[in-house]
Amino acid sequence: MFDYYFKLGLRSLRRNRALTALMILTLAVGVAASVSTVTILHVMSGNPLPHKSDRLFVPLLDNGSLSGYTPGNKSGDNQLSYRDAVNLQSSKIGERRSVMYGVGGPVEPARKDIGAFTSHGLAAYRDFFAMFDTPFRHGQPWSAADDAAGADVVVLSRKLAEKLYGNANPVGQRMTLLGFPYQIAGVLDTWEPVPRVHRIIGSSAFGSEDEFFIPFTSAIRHQSTHDGSMSCDGDRAAGYQGTLDSECTWLQFWFEMAHDGQRGELQSYLDSYAQEQRKLGRLKRNAPNLLFNIDEWLAHLNVVGNDNRLSAWLAFGFLTLCLVNTIGLLLAKFSVRAAEVGIRRALGASRTDIFRQFLVETTVIGLAGGVLGLLLAYGALALIGMQSRQLTVVAHMDWQMLALTFVVSVGAAILAGLLPTWRACQVTPAIQLKSQ
Repeated sequence: MFDYYFKLGLRSLRRNRALTALMILTLAVGVAASVSTVTILHVMSGNPLPHKSDRLFVPLLDNGSLSGYTPGNKSGDNQLSYRDAVNLQSSKIGERRSVMYGVGGPVEPARKDIGAFTSHGLAAYRDFFAMFDTPFRHGQPWSAADDAAGADVVVLSRKLAEKLYGNANPVGQRMTLLGFPYQIAGVLDTWEPVPRVHRIIGSSAFGSEDEFFIPFTSAIRHQSTHDGSMSCDGDRAAGYQGTLDSECTWLQFWFEMAHDGQRGELQSYLDSYAQEQRKLGRLKRNAPNLLFNIDEWLAHLNVVGNDNRLSAWLAFGFLTLCLVNTIGLLLAKFSVRAAEVGIRRALGASRTDIFRQFLVETTVIGLAGGVLGLLLAYGALALIGMQSRQLTVVAHMDWQMLALTFVVSVGAAILAGLLPTWRACQVTPAIQLKSQ
């Protein structure tokens, strides 16, 4: 029976092609606007490491001064001082640990056809690569001994490696980076987590990938200037060493626990560490010591702002307006078929049969609107992605959004067709037969 109703629906659509095209276009525009907006919101609010969300943690310690501080107020500082970061790194808590900060400087290629250029990367510990599941194309991370010695080794991104060496494997070669000779230990494959949860502060959750990675200890030994934000509450001595000895916060830190359920253990360690530091005259505010898993960290940094959510609601409001217009068009379409309904009712068709027939027709309209809406959504996302690099990262559709497009389209068409279909079922056969 469904096949029969489906064929009737297709025939009905061909009777008044202009009206049918208008309904499909109205529905498609509303679906495209809502789906493209929700797609961006979906990508922005995603978790790049869902299988590790309850094992990766960011610790925060409030080391601000008491001057102007009101107990209970949040500091708003989302980074650590050098002293705290190094102490946490040297602890044995967790399976992996890594302090990190952004670095940037000149790259001097050995190739004569490429001049020197500025590159931006990350100073971290070798645990960083396993912690964030970075894929390697060539080589491997540097060793723990390299971390301890502050060795001049580097891991390149695929993009930077291809720029400097083409498709050749550059592992083992030396390159001049930040003014010093570094030996290439490995090359990452394409790695673009969205959002870039490992490095949001001082960069962007949807910015460009890091182009190189060097040991944190090497960056400190060379006094590499940090590429990011810094907050200083109080005086500090001049020079690089003065920054290291100060309470300035400019470093980010991640713990990885061995398995889920160890958050309490990590919190206890952090509280014990803070208590010991207070005995040394630090952390005078006695504020709570915070831990954030991945989802909590993204929410804490407000990666998906209220403006993005408001845009999604406005897009669905526009879809509602399109549905209202579609309802009006369906009412007009079904009203002119009252005679047909009357004849079918006189021949024995029940109201349920009429309801099913007309509902299948609206479903056909929904499917057609979904196909067109999908094409329009792809076009809208392509135009949005052309505006900036950050928008390019988030303006793409995955299979979940592809399925959502058809669900929204068919659901919207069925919803819009309920009233016109119900009205069509109310036709009285006798009255229609007498009028013919």
